[in-house]
Amino acid sequence: MDTRSALLAAAAAVLVVSAVGVVAAPDALDDPREENERPGDLRVAGIVVSPGEVRGETAELRLGVDLRHRGSAVENVTVRHRAIGADSGLLVDETTVDVGTVDGGGERTINGSVDVERAGGYRIETAVFVDGERVETETTRVGGVAALTPDYADTRVGFTEGNVWPTVAVSVREADNTTATLSVSVSVTNRGDTASEPLDLRLLMRQAESNVIADEAAETVGSVRPGRTDTVTMRVEVPANYNYYVDAALWSDDVLIDETQGVANLNPRETIDADESVEEVEFSVEDFAGGDDAAGGADGADAGAPPGGDGSTEDGTPGFGPVVALAALLAAALYARREA
Repeated sequence: MDTRSALLAAAAAVLVVSAVGVVAAPDALDDPREENERPGDLRVAGIVVSPGEVRGETAELRLGVDLRHRGSAVENVTVRHRAIGADSGLLVDETTVDVGTVDGGGERTINGSVDVERAGGYRIETAVFVDGERVETETTRVGGVAALTPDYADTRVGFTEGNVWPTVAVSVREADNTTATLSVSVSVTNRGDTASEPLDLRLLMRQAESNVIADEAAETVGSVRPGRTDTVTMRVEVPANYNYYVDAALWSDDVLIDETQGVANLNPRETIDADESVEEVEFSVEDFAGGDDAAGGADGADAGAPPGGDGSTEDGTPGFGPVVALAALLAAALYARREA
């Protein structure tokens, strides 16, 4: 065999071997560029929970899910959130977010939310689905939802809290044997970063032993600058010689914002403080009745005079009253019988 024939035979052998290799390993001739196109992969990198709209009975929990993507595009992606009661194990709310196609690699945040009651704690289960098949699940626990302040009551304006300067200060302007005119000053502080909106300040003078409201007053608290304290002063008139709780409340559009309490000790024999009262003080409800009768009536009788101050009782019976008269009759009968 000459050299030419030997070369042709060798080339033919190489072709046969190559053909056999392609059949046995078809991926050997794939485009090397396709080695970088891995199947798409999704993972949950983290979940952030923050309060959203807080209402009276319920609260919105906003959920930010960080999805990490690698490889080729992933289509038909959805994220489902379930809020489950921590104690009851019952499903409270469920929402689904349609993400669509995830491409480009890296991380992206998918926002969602659930609504829960403002009580107890919850377990938030987040699941990622691709074409309806679950590929990832994460669980987050949330507690202290009851501590969230409703949006309608969320304000940085409230009564001043100081160790020396009183929140509620009471001074006597005028006084006599029956009534006392008091000047009540209440301090309000803005702890926020912006000037406050006008608020309503309402005051109740509550007699300590009976809880009867002796007088009340209201005043508008104007705009208070950030970090500043404003003092609002009101006058009230109450019966003298009693002790009072001074109940103060801040209102915004009929929503209670803050409340505090002071005292006014007008009884020289007994005193009270904001946490404790002394009950052994004589109380007469007539002193707190409104109208002409409380002031002595149309006939000009003294307001502080007890009924029957002229020697007669309320029903017009002269003397000490029917009980005393009956006792006198019984005594007279016993004496007459003894004489007989």
